[in-house]
Amino acid sequence: MSENGPDMELPDRVAETFSDQTVFITGGTGFMGKVLVEKLLRKCPDIREIILLVRNKKGKSPRERLTTVFSDPLFEQLTALYGLDKILQKVRVVGGDASQPDLAISAADRQYLTENVDIIVHAAATIRFDEALKKAVLLNVRGTKLTLDLARQCNKLKLFVHISTAYCHLHEKLLEEKPYDPPADPHRVLATVELLDDEGVEAIAPMLLNKLPNSYAFTKALGEALAVEAMQEIPVMILRPSIVIPIWREPVPGWTDNINGPTGLLIGAGKGVIRSMYCRSNSYADYLPVDVFINGIMVTAWNYIKNEDKSCMIYNCTSSAEVKITWSELIETGKEVIINRVPLNGVVWYPGGSMKHSRVMHNICAILFHWIPAILVDTLLFILRFDPVLIRVHKRISKGFDVFEYYTNNQWDFISERGQRVRARLNAREREDYKLDAAGISIPKYFEDCVRAARVYILKETDDTIPAAKRHMKIMWAVDVIVRYVFIGFALWTLVRWSQAIFTTRTDQLHVI
Repeated sequence: MSENGPDMELPDRVAETFSDQTVFITGGTGFMGKVLVEKLLRKCPDIREIILLVRNKKGKSPRERLTTVFSDPLFEQLTALYGLDKILQKVRVVGGDASQPDLAISAADRQYLTENVDIIVHAAATIRFDEALKKAVLLNVRGTKLTLDLARQCNKLKLFVHISTAYCHLHEKLLEEKPYDPPADPHRVLATVELLDDEGVEAIAPMLLNKLPNSYAFTKALGEALAVEAMQEIPVMILRPSIVIPIWREPVPGWTDNINGPTGLLIGAGKGVIRSMYCRSNSYADYLPVDVFINGIMVTAWNYIKNEDKSCMIYNCTSSAEVKITWSELIETGKEVIINRVPLNGVVWYPGGSMKHSRVMHNICAILFHWIPAILVDTLLFILRFDPVLIRVHKRISKGFDVFEYYTNNQWDFISERGQRVRARLNAREREDYKLDAAGISIPKYFEDCVRAARVYILKETDDTIPAAKRHMKIMWAVDVIVRYVFIGFALWTLVRWSQAIFTTRTDQLHVI
């Protein structure tokens, strides 16, 4: 619906929820946090203030980091609407760190927060699957505990939104919208981790994790347990997003600031680096575009604050009830987009390969098509006095596969009925402005937007290089065909020679007899 259409005459009750409110956000400079800040500022011009917890990083102060954040293309539409100076007047930075004691917030800033904050969105977390356990506990568990402690002190608090994950209770193959027992007592784990050094924590990590595959799932489950515990004292809502992927609709289709998850797979396959993956190709993962999830945060906050619906405090923010994409469909669609529409620069091999259901077959293919080519290419680069790169790249890919394979070879389903009920309460304008369903999505078009955005914003490959990339792709296709025929010819020649040798040996043996 156009902005001048009849739906615009309907009220935007979601935006009204944030009118004259002060929202405190942890993790506001991260992937999800940036999209949330942009949406709040663009759709809720009457919001009183957004306060961001920002730490020093790479020699930049919190305020300097905020300026860098707002220079991102994600905020171009927002700054064009209101101007950067007016936007910055709505944003306050509080220096701090969610992984440090007392969040590393000064006494003056803490007092300001407790006197002014209406809504807290706790999104700060490490999402690395292979994160060291102590670091993951300090951020995902202690950070959650300390933010909840701060919320308990806020005089005007209306809602605390805790961002969990749909993949933190992996023993449940069907995840319902209810609390689950944590894998351990979060308070005892936190006390133990604070007492030991890094080496000591890693020594007991296998015992703590038990059957869980990584520190991420373990610590997010503990953090969620703390949020459930706090429900007895303050209004806490838990949102469990599935795999959060680039923007679908607005403000910048396909935008992301990282290459985690499916985006990394598409880029790796598109560059010709990833040729094999151990995976159940007919299984599917649950993906959620980040803009849809941000809409979910705002809509569920409206439902709680304005509708006073306290029956819905845990939401599974998932999509597989409406859209299921298998791993093979994801890779094949990505290949088609990269080969025919938006090829990448510097492709080292024609995009190809396949998913393997056998780990042995995958390991053989990894040696043949990952490691041997990497060694050959890096040797050539070394001879030509360039820095070797492919072996380092494949070490990172291999490390990523070690944790990724657990998710690609298991299947989970999710109940997401509460979100659907809240969605039904929206009017036509709100359903369009805060899109929560998959109606109208074109998977190939979405993948094309993701690849194009990653090409521009992550790889820094401008659109004017696409024609040259297409020509290079044709060359790589010809090389791939030649190599395939040479390989097949060599294999047949070897087979014939081997057969002849056996036949000759047996004939000689018969002559001797």
